[in-house]
Amino acid sequence: MVTRPFNVIQPKNVPEGTPEYEAKRTALLRAFNEKIPQEYYVPEDVVKNPPQDVSGLATTFGILTPEEIEITENYDATSLAEAIAGRKYTAVAVATAFCKRAIVAHQLTCCLTQWFMDEAIEQAKSLDEYLAKNGKTMGPLHGVPVSIKDHMPIAGTYSSMGFFGSIVKNEKDSQLVAILRSLGAVFYCKTNQPQTLMHLESDSHWGRVLNPYNIHLSAGGSTGGEAALIAMKGSILGVGTDIGGSIRGPSAFCGIYGFKPTSYTLPMKDMIAAPFPAELNVLCSIGPMCRSLRDMELFTSNVIAAKPHLEDPRIVPMPWTGLQTPIGGRLKVGVISNDGFIDPQPPVKRAVSWAKELLSDPKYSEILEVKDFTPYDATGAWAKILRMYWPDGGKAMAEHISETGEPIHPLSSWIWKDAEPHGMQTGVDVSNMRWERDAFRIAFAENWNAQDVDVVIGPCFVGPASAHDTAFYWTYTSLYNFIDYPGVVIPTPIKAEKGEVYAQDYKPLSDACAHVKQLWEEGNFEKAPINLQVVARKYHDSQLFGALAILKDVLGLQ
Repeated sequence: MVTRPFNVIQPKNVPEGTPEYEAKRTALLRAFNEKIPQEYYVPEDVVKNPPQDVSGLATTFGILTPEEIEITENYDATSLAEAIAGRKYTAVAVATAFCKRAIVAHQLTCCLTQWFMDEAIEQAKSLDEYLAKNGKTMGPLHGVPVSIKDHMPIAGTYSSMGFFGSIVKNEKDSQLVAILRSLGAVFYCKTNQPQTLMHLESDSHWGRVLNPYNIHLSAGGSTGGEAALIAMKGSILGVGTDIGGSIRGPSAFCGIYGFKPTSYTLPMKDMIAAPFPAELNVLCSIGPMCRSLRDMELFTSNVIAAKPHLEDPRIVPMPWTGLQTPIGGRLKVGVISNDGFIDPQPPVKRAVSWAKELLSDPKYSEILEVKDFTPYDATGAWAKILRMYWPDGGKAMAEHISETGEPIHPLSSWIWKDAEPHGMQTGVDVSNMRWERDAFRIAFAENWNAQDVDVVIGPCFVGPASAHDTAFYWTYTSLYNFIDYPGVVIPTPIKAEKGEVYAQDYKPLSDACAHVKQLWEEGNFEKAPINLQVVARKYHDSQLFGALAILKDVLGLQ
């Protein structure tokens, strides 16, 4: 049989490095490709001449059986766990279905960094044997495949920070992965992320992740591989991290659910191989990306129930009541039309109007109070966070990337350009940053209280998914990392349409706002999904879910 190369769609390649680096990168990709059975290859003509929208292609090649299509399409994680527990499907059948669909999704979107079908099948076999022997499941995620972001250690696999020189072999599971394994989850792949982990385009040494709905757009970052894979139905439940929008941005770009908790709500022990200077002042969170509200609940409630704070004392052992959390009186919802810094692009404004109209329907007046909300000083927050991400001026990261001959990607240099002129900060400088950050947090809380809301709903990003290499402004998500408020992004029925234009009376709120309008007019965002973001106060994660339980029927959420 004649073999052909394993190819992945890349309408815009990542930058090239030195010949030595490119040789090492080619060898890495070849080792990945050699693991893929040829019967799972997507037709060559599709890869060479892809349509703009690849979101529905996975089922059209005859690679998946009818049962595998049913398994991957007709369930969320909650109902799939029930189907496995009820012995409708074996864990092996489910693992096989998602392994096959994931590798198809990778060829269409470049969403994976590792794919370990053989190991997943072995793990699933042991779960099937456990169920047969004991008459019960190992845990609430028994047999549910869970995809994992590349930097998160899984025993026997590799992890990285999105660039070649950071690749390490992991001998043991990180804490969260170990908890998920104990709950019965099956691991089968790891997913692509950005160089540095610090921007909204997942463009690593593995290649550039594509948006399934429009391959000329980003799938977001830093958890873009997860978002694309879930949108392609190659995963039912994934794990992301978020220090500026890295769960919420990709989830919004790809039209799925994503939850960024308050920091130290869920375990991040051993999640990264080296210290991350940004966390001196801006804390990262870890959370689920999935297909439904109840899957976020399933993930969060069971991880918290495992008492991770006993192993990691940084975790705040907050009781979790989630979707069952009572809301006393009417839920007061603030609607954000813009943040005072950047006015969103037209389809986002349509989505906000859609939500506001539904929430303001008089038939909900006994349970909802809706009012306009303007976030406190989004302009100032963006300026501060850009400096605080890089207390070393970005120098160490730039050197570490370049030492292998890897090129620095455009958005990598973009994200540290504001901090670079300040260079390496002293301990006193960093302490002063913290003082500045905390003063901002207090002022934000006072302003929130004065506007008297329980939660806010508004944009996740300045537009739909951005064109490649143009995700410059993530003010709508990074604001809530700076103040450490929890947020969930939710799909809407709104999609970007061809020919949409700004209102005639539009006036830019800033130079960045004018740039965002220019990007809209230069781009093609057709079919990109639009999500909205719901945010609550710090440590009010359960109250956020209680609010979502009320909003679920109003907004038609899953």
